[in-house]
Amino acid sequence: MNCGLLGEKLGHSFSKEIHEALGLYRYDLIELPPAQLEAFLRAKRFDGLNVTIPYKQAVIPYLDELSPRARAIGAVNTIVRRGDRLLGDNTDFGGLSALIENMGLALGGKTVLICGTGGTSKTAAAVAGHLGAGAIYRLSRSARDGAISYEDAYQSHADAEVLIHTTPAGMYPDFSGLAVDLGRLPRLQGVVDVVYNPLTTRLVYEARQRGIPAENGLYMLVAQAVLAAREFTGAALGTAEIDRIYQTQLRARRSLVLIGMPSSGKTTLGTLLETRLRRPLIDTDAEIVRRAGMPIPQIFAQHGEAYFRDLEAQVITELSTTGGQLIATGGGAILREENLRHLKQNGLLIWLDRPLEALLPTDDRPLAGSQAQLERLYHERLPRYRAAADLTLPVHGTPEQTADLLEAAVQSYTNLEPK
Repeated sequence: MNCGLLGEKLGHSFSKEIHEALGLYRYDLIELPPAQLEAFLRAKRFDGLNVTIPYKQAVIPYLDELSPRARAIGAVNTIVRRGDRLLGDNTDFGGLSALIENMGLALGGKTVLICGTGGTSKTAAAVAGHLGAGAIYRLSRSARDGAISYEDAYQSHADAEVLIHTTPAGMYPDFSGLAVDLGRLPRLQGVVDVVYNPLTTRLVYEARQRGIPAENGLYMLVAQAVLAAREFTGAALGTAEIDRIYQTQLRARRSLVLIGMPSSGKTTLGTLLETRLRRPLIDTDAEIVRRAGMPIPQIFAQHGEAYFRDLEAQVITELSTTGGQLIATGGGAILREENLRHLKQNGLLIWLDRPLEALLPTDDRPLAGSQAQLERLYHERLPRYRAAADLTLPVHGTPEQTADLLEAAVQSYTNLEPK
């Protein structure tokens, strides 16, 4: 079978790995400009397609039949060829429903705001209605296509309890995008972001910082893919396959970020784990030294701490765009809020909690060159490490024993979702 994903730009996509994890067919990423869409669909040289931005509505005129759900929603994300006929369906509906159910988020009787007016927003509105939402409003900057403006939402629907985000804001490669001001929606009980790259979008991060349960779109992506595969092949695929592939994808794409005090063992542990886990190790301090062309004490002496922190922020911003790494950070890396947000985009923050009496001052650490400096830093930073950590790893034994503990902790941390 020849299957694939049809879209205009697919550099961000995880779909090939997800579908091929099922082991049922070949799956290609098919990037097409709009001018080539008609010719591609009329040639029908495929057995099954998924469809993404910007073609979920544009493909409809070229299909011979729509499922009742796709017709009602007005958007297609799955096409199956049966002989010479193209059949369109919408497995995003089942994928988004599965994500909301997996979150344990109840929509019954609640006011739901949906960011966006594209094909996925229509799917989200259909899902919200199916799950019993009391009122549903789609939002756009222009308030066109049956939507209201964001300002109208803030003024008239600030009591909304659920937000579903369906725009590309915050999606790779522009991680800074943010469509909505959560501070103006004080009664939110849940945020659903269909963006899955990065694993923790800025919207999801800010929601969690406010104590609002929030999830990205990876579970939805996997669920709709499994549902599409069921249509492509007729195979009996269900929740077990969704959960298996979701966990596999999350483990492969989530970076492990080591945080903690100077001399807590981050670099040593990272070096051990690089071989064990077959992940590339990036030491942020080493990268800063490479870029500056001088050791850290010299950077502090010639340029000051602020210059060092700016370099550190630059390094963290760049390396955080990619997942699946081991990252050993400097002791003060989590002092800046922007660093914390960037590290959590694709990373799980693991605090190496070594007792103060086991920490040693060294000359190569300008802020921890004496025992007195080390003790002061420890007490200043302890609350920050605790607040930032997704996992806390007590460090008492040898580096090898600590590596064993970390491997076990990560394996038992079922969903690898940052807090």
